[in-house]
Amino acid sequence: MKINKSIWKTDRRYKTELHILYSVFFVLVLTGAGRCERIKDIVDIQGIRGNPLTGIGLVIGLADTGDSTLPSRQMLTNILRDAGIILSPSNLTGGNIAVVIVTTELGPFDREGSHLDVDVSAIGDAKSLQGGMLLPTPLEGLDGQVYAVAQGSISTGSWTVAGEQAAITKNHPTIGRIPNGAIVEKQEIATYIEYVGNQRFITLGLRNSDFSTAEQISKTINQIHPNIAMAIDAGTVKIRIPDNINHADITGFIDNITKPQVTVDVPAVVVVNERTGTIVVGENVGISAVAISQGSLVVKVKETATVSQPTAPFSDAGTTQVIPESIVDVEEKNAYLIPVSRSITIAELAKALNAIGTTPRDMIAIFNALKKAGALQAKLVIM
Repeated sequence: MKINKSIWKTDRRYKTELHILYSVFFVLVLTGAGRCERIKDIVDIQGIRGNPLTGIGLVIGLADTGDSTLPSRQMLTNILRDAGIILSPSNLTGGNIAVVIVTTELGPFDREGSHLDVDVSAIGDAKSLQGGMLLPTPLEGLDGQVYAVAQGSISTGSWTVAGEQAAITKNHPTIGRIPNGAIVEKQEIATYIEYVGNQRFITLGLRNSDFSTAEQISKTINQIHPNIAMAIDAGTVKIRIPDNINHADITGFIDNITKPQVTVDVPAVVVVNERTGTIVVGENVGISAVAISQGSLVVKVKETATVSQPTAPFSDAGTTQVIPESIVDVEEKNAYLIPVSRSITIAELAKALNAIGTTPRDMIAIFNALKKAGALQAKLVIM
């Protein structure tokens, strides 16, 4: 059976465009009533946070993929001098070493002797850190104190295959990771209980500030322990620890008040990424009565080459020439004026825009126009 390739290509292109359109609106259609989330999943307890640690280290044992910079040779010279071997940086050659920056995060409850994962990044002209060994490296906080020491074998999760004229690299070979590669030498325990007079308080900070959600959290906690929670603002809920809760029971108390679920209020926001054509619409977005016209001008330019062959008889003056030729075709698609009534749900909004056959790029322009016309009852954020 003979298949018409032009029809098959057109059908495949149509399916691809339709798949992209449905992918953009996948978030829009899956909507419903306000979603309930656990309090612990939408708030942070003030005072409980990590602390970044950094250090400058040296990686050895590289298979001629290290850097050739002077700092790496100077670091190795200093290490060898401490071991009683006196050398000059100029005496060290080869690409088996690399100077790196080592980073990690000290958790709020990491005790002395705990292990931390560390990231290692080359800062010279090293080609790969795969197979290298990080020498013991002190990791300092922003206060200049050493909180951990890192060392160990580096795993980059990458590979490089090279030939004489070309090379193929997967992932980033100059960035690696050492699981459990650092040992905590000094702890920095978080302080999350605030003392005001004889009272103890805990402060919850909402990750997405909203007055309605803050009020819901306050009411939910007060149902468990009456009159202990108060919404200070859209992003803060202050909780008083009852007097009958002793210090040993505070962990259980926090677990008890952060387990319940609350209804999270989602703001009416439309987020547009013009670089990727991505559109995300919140469930509370509405559109006032409006008519939308969508049309586009399609310009097709095709470059071809025409061979000119002289046909004059008994003539040697003419030569065969290849002449470039441009074919320009302009097609204006039909424009549609579609009335859209006020959308109650996101599904109706998606249906209204799909009815006029909009592409993701067209929808971005439509949302911008709706905002200018005052018909988009939402905040428009363009990335």
